[in-house]
Amino acid sequence: MTAATSWTWEYDGYEAADERLRESLCTLGNGYFATRGAFPECTADEVHYPGTYVAGCYNRLTSDVAGRRVENEDMVNLPNWLSLRFRRPGGRWLAPDTATVLDHRQVLHLDSGLLERLTRYTLAEGKTLFVRQQRFVDMADPHLAVLRTEFTAEGFAGALDVEAALDGGVTNSGVTRYRDLDGHHLTHVHTGSSAPDRVWLRCRTRTSDIRIGMAARLTADVPVTERLEVSRAVQRIRLDLIPGRTATVDKTVALHTSRDPAISDPLDAAVDRVDAASGFDDLLKTHRTAWDQLWRRAEIDVPGAAGRILRLHLFHVLQTLSPHTADLDVGVPARGLHGEAYRGHVFWDELFVLPYLNLHFPEVSRALLGYRHRRMDQARAAARATGRRGALYPWQSGSNGREETQELHLNPRSGRWLPDHSRLQHHVGSAIAYNVWQYCEASGDAEFLHTKGAEMLLQIARYWADSAVYDEGLGRYRIRGVVGPDEYHDAYPDAKRPGLDDNAYTNVTAAWVLTRTLEVLRALPEPRRRELLERTGLDGGEREQWEEVSRTLHVPFHRGVISQFEGYGDLAELDWDGYRKRYGDIRRLDRILEAEGDTVNRYQASKQADVLMLGYLFSPAELQGIFSRLGHRLDQDTWRRTVDYYLRRTSHGSTLSGLVHGWVLARARRAEAWMFCQEALRGDIADLQGGTTGEGIHLGAMAGTLDLVQRGLTGLETRGGALCLDPVPLPELSSYGFAIHYQGHWGIRLRLEHERLEITVPPSDRDPIDVRLPDRTVSVQPGEMRRLVLPG
Repeated sequence: MTAATSWTWEYDGYEAADERLRESLCTLGNGYFATRGAFPECTADEVHYPGTYVAGCYNRLTSDVAGRRVENEDMVNLPNWLSLRFRRPGGRWLAPDTATVLDHRQVLHLDSGLLERLTRYTLAEGKTLFVRQQRFVDMADPHLAVLRTEFTAEGFAGALDVEAALDGGVTNSGVTRYRDLDGHHLTHVHTGSSAPDRVWLRCRTRTSDIRIGMAARLTADVPVTERLEVSRAVQRIRLDLIPGRTATVDKTVALHTSRDPAISDPLDAAVDRVDAASGFDDLLKTHRTAWDQLWRRAEIDVPGAAGRILRLHLFHVLQTLSPHTADLDVGVPARGLHGEAYRGHVFWDELFVLPYLNLHFPEVSRALLGYRHRRMDQARAAARATGRRGALYPWQSGSNGREETQELHLNPRSGRWLPDHSRLQHHVGSAIAYNVWQYCEASGDAEFLHTKGAEMLLQIARYWADSAVYDEGLGRYRIRGVVGPDEYHDAYPDAKRPGLDDNAYTNVTAAWVLTRTLEVLRALPEPRRRELLERTGLDGGEREQWEEVSRTLHVPFHRGVISQFEGYGDLAELDWDGYRKRYGDIRRLDRILEAEGDTVNRYQASKQADVLMLGYLFSPAELQGIFSRLGHRLDQDTWRRTVDYYLRRTSHGSTLSGLVHGWVLARARRAEAWMFCQEALRGDIADLQGGTTGEGIHLGAMAGTLDLVQRGLTGLETRGGALCLDPVPLPELSSYGFAIHYQGHWGIRLRLEHERLEITVPPSDRDPIDVRLPDRTVSVQPGEMRRLVLPG
């Protein structure tokens, strides 16, 4: 792989073993749907996987697994619109795995969202076929995608048969360890044509009954014929190739589902849209304009290799969550719209995504929070099922907000299906509350905070207060039976029931939620506060309890450091060096130990940051304030000891781990920070988790690296109506810049150059911006540029 420029991502040569990774990283999307970067002439097999996914399109099926009936909801792999294959008459269809590839290059143009493919097939001695393809998933019209294929004969003249199709005979089979599960989500597949050069396909999902309509137009300088099969709408042409003269075939596709707003029937909408669509060049022009606008709003200027990777990460964030997403009822899919890992579910990854979006696309953040608000009734029902008030949001969410976490998961190393207790990660509620607060601070959206935001905060806070049990011996409240962000530990050694007591991250963030919610309630306009209290039945006694719990939640310590959970310090120490010698890569230590008949629950070993996540969410001053309110003194020495302690006991089995450690170490142990920052940057492009990127990119880690530059290294906080900055000078990244959208100010530019900060506020009728530095506050007027010397 070579990244030739800061605006392209290139692969030279064909390597079957790398195809899944390349297909994920070359996925094209527009926030509504996305298609993996597979060869159009290839169907799904062990090498290739041409998946297409529409945001929020889920279906639920029941499978027989390990002697149990297991129900799972999946983001559905939709009919393959990309299919286009070619051959000499009477010959085999040409494909990279069955024909001789003389040379191959694939170029992802980040600036324009265009994937270019150049392949030269050897047909016979002295005869080659040069194929150039360009494709894009339209960012201007979210329901369109276009594929242009150019064929050039070299050393021969003759006919070439080309077959394009809409293929409804697809399944969800992109993740090997899920293949024991039923992946046949589509039914009632029908095909037809509306004109000589236009075909269509319609189908629906089996249980969610989402109707899908797809239409295609094939354009060439020769007649088009059609053949309608049970699950495929096929179009065929025969080209007469002349040496040195290029023949062009354009395939334009429209996609709609019954979840779309402002349509009647998805098939009718798809047929009408493809009929009205312009040609390739005109569509590409408007598509480029849409991308130009996105890049201006999300401008980032980081030099060198880090800057190229960050631009790729930003590209994939924008393809998954674009302004088109603001019109949809969808959440943040942890693996993007790039593959089927995690079944397309929504986890807590929005905690790493929304802080970036807040300062560029606040309308998208608001829509993503709306997804959570619309599912609050389900969260309240889940809390009631546990005998508690408030809202218990699911660890994995899909279509309707019920808990979608699987009951079993497969350890590929041992081949055993094991109970999955990750649904006990109730801290997802705190992540939602944190995002509500961060969004409102960055956007100044008082209307959202006073309505939907306040409602979510209240119900999440109510759940935490009702979950807290007073311990007479400790004189403190405790939260029992949960799982923390670490994920390795889901029970005490030899315990009959899953769950841990007083996970520090869970308790501290619960205390923060309670405190913030009380502040919001006090600050609400009186008429609105009265409405909310009447509607929820919240009385003074309950608020007094919140105040007490928020000050007395138990935070365990051992040997002068914060304990990950009560009893963590009593667990056995692991022979880290011995396991590294035996296995090399021990990122998935849990699978290694289980395959040995052991369990990670016995050891002081973490998959990813848990306690240290507190240093990711909160600035040092804010974290000290939270601990002080809880009756603990968290000085710099205690925090550094805590950082060192867990750094030695973490296997980094998640792409988020390097990100959080780099963020925290930038302030705690600067010399080691860049190593972890680089791991976060390389997580997907180098597939550091060993084959996982081919199943879909890690959206939280990608967005998190962008936010590392935007907020982590700058110390940027949106707090109290001001931009607060406390930069960390990293030698490896001492000069960078970016633009943000803050409280109605579009295109504020910040540039850090060693120990200087340049801030430019575009002209507008908005109020001046207060910029708070550690040693002073300055006011910057619209239309003004200020150069500030940072304190040493």
